[in-house]
This record gives sequence, structure tokens and C-alpha cells, in this order.
Amino acid sequence: MALLELEGVTVRFGARTALDAVDLKVAEHEIVCVLGPSGSGKSTLLRVVAGLQRADAGRVLLAGADQAGVPVHRRGVGLMFQDHQLFPQRDVGGNVAFGLRMRPLGPGKSPSAGGAAQRAGRVEELLELVGLPEAQRRAVAALSGGEQQRVALARALAPEPKLLMLDEPLGQLDRGLRERLVVELRGLFGQLGTTVLAVTHDQGEAFALADRVVVMQDGRIAQAGTPLEVWQRPASPFVARFLGFDNVVPAAVSGAVADTAWGKVPVPDGSPQGDRTLLVRPSGVHLADPGQGLAATVLSRTFRGSHVALRLRPADGPVLEAECSLRDAPGEGARVGILFAADDVVVLDCGT
Repeated sequence: MALLELEGVTVRFGARTALDAVDLKVAEHEIVCVLGPSGSGKSTLLRVVAGLQRADAGRVLLAGADQAGVPVHRRGVGLMFQDHQLFPQRDVGGNVAFGLRMRPLGPGKSPSAGGAAQRAGRVEELLELVGLPEAQRRAVAALSGGEQQRVALARALAPEPKLLMLDEPLGQLDRGLRERLVVELRGLFGQLGTTVLAVTHDQGEAFALADRVVVMQDGRIAQAGTPLEVWQRPASPFVARFLGFDNVVPAAVSGAVADTAWGKVPVPDGSPQGDRTLLVRPSGVHLADPGQGLAATVLSRTFRGSHVALRLRPADGPVLEAECSLRDAPGEGARVGILFAADDVVVLDCGT
């Protein structure tokens, strides 16, 4: 069952269309991450769902209820932003408790001493959940960036929102900390059964966190699918390039071979035929001795930890990216041959 539904949502800013008739469903307990370059509409989409931006057309439904005219504080959604937006005048416990003060305690209940005790217990539970059990009385300014992010998450989760929305939640943290927190968030959301709609520009973050990834282009959804589906089969040249694949060229596919600017490239059996666009993953560009395959020169080599990334200048055709082990990496200026592996070639539709 869809907890969140967007039906033909359109937002215009003057002559620019930020969202163009977007349809999207988020199932209960699902984690959906929206990716896209600046200006693609991903943050506008989040703001429309939250009620911070009015849609010019279309509907937003939460649990089947149309949210037109429903103010932000009555939508039952939690918001967590990149800059935390914590209250510096409140300690950690006060920040987490803030959302609970805005939340009804249930039929016949009032903000009495019992209610205060209930809130205090909830704050303690949430700080334990996010790994800050002893931090209630600490000043926000004394926290590290990662700790502030945990407090912001606890505050967003405090009123038990139907939908938790994250806007570049880890964008200000260093990569190592981001990678650790993504794993923790994934586990936490699974434990709580939280429904999440997140916006990020970081593909690695989205692919590690999400059950489903949505890639935006010019206000429209370019592709939606599981992380594995999107990674293995980008829907268009735009999606392929956005994911960081640069070996993308026009091709004429006939049988199990594609005619490209790099010459003949093998393609998987059953590939679409005719005029297409070809994606060759770096892992599908194999180095060989000079005189074998396509002749090329090594332009650069970059150490990437588990492998070396190479940029190769073929005698014919655009620059190619390849990867190999550190032990097998040739030096800059070396002459090599290039062979292509069909298993790492994807035939895309034509288009941008």
C-alpha cells in the first residue's frame, strides 16, 4: 500500500518548470532516495510533499488523504535538513523534546506532569536509539557534526511521523563519517519500520540507504528502480553519465556487435538492435599488449584504494576510462591494446 502518492505534480517558477507532471508512489516502510543534479527538481519535490511549496497542478496524498491546504505541522511528516537547524539555546534533550511539545498526547490527555514524564521517557529512548544516551544535558555547540546530525534525527523521529523526509542529511559530514552513518541509518529505519523519502546528490549514499532510487532530470523522473536495477541498466545516457559512467558513445547494434567510434564492440546476447547508445563500464575495458585490439596511450592513472583508474587515449575515438589492479597498472604515456568485455557493456536507448 502506498503511504505517499504524487499525481501529476507540477511546480513552475516563472517560465521555468521545476516539476513537470511528476507521478511517484512510496510504499509504507519503504526507503526512497531521490537523486539528480542541481536544478533537477529533487528539493522542490520534497518541499511540495512537506507543504513548504505549493503545487501549481496535481495532488499529494498521504495515506490516501489529499494534502491540499493542509499546513506543514498537520501533515504528520518529519523533516531533517542538511544544516541540522537545531536550537542553540536548548540543550540536546530540549531539542529532541521540541517536536513532542507540538504533538497531541492522545484523547483525554493534557500537558500535565504525566505528559512531561512521558515526553522525558521518549527523549531518553530516542537518544539511546541514535547512540547518544548520555547527551541530554549537553549544549548543542559542544557536539561534533556527526553528533548534531544524530540529535536532528532524534528530533525528527520524536513525534513518530508517518513519513520521514531527509534533505541532503549527511552533506556536511566527511566521507568516512557519512559512510558509517548511512549504514546506521539503514539499520535504524529498518528496525523502526520508518517510511523515508530522502534527497541527496551523493550516489553512493543513496545506493547504500535506499530500497528504491529515483533519478530526476529537468523536473521529470528519468529512472526509478532498485539500486541494483539502476546501476546495472541505466535507462538513458543522462542517467549513465550522472552515475559517473563516461564511456558512453553512439552505436549501431547488429547481432552481438556494435559499431562505434572505438570500432567493433561486443554486446550481450539479446541486446536491442539498431541505432543506440553504448555504455562500456570501466571494468569492461581490458588492457592487452600493444598490437592487440584497439591501440591506445595511457593519459593518466589515479589510485582509488582498491584499484587504479586509467584514462586512455585511443588512436581513434573518444577517451576511455578503465580500471585495473595497482600491480598491473601501466605508467603514463605507455602504449597498450584495448579489448572489450561484452558482460560489462550496456545498450541504452538513444537520447540525452
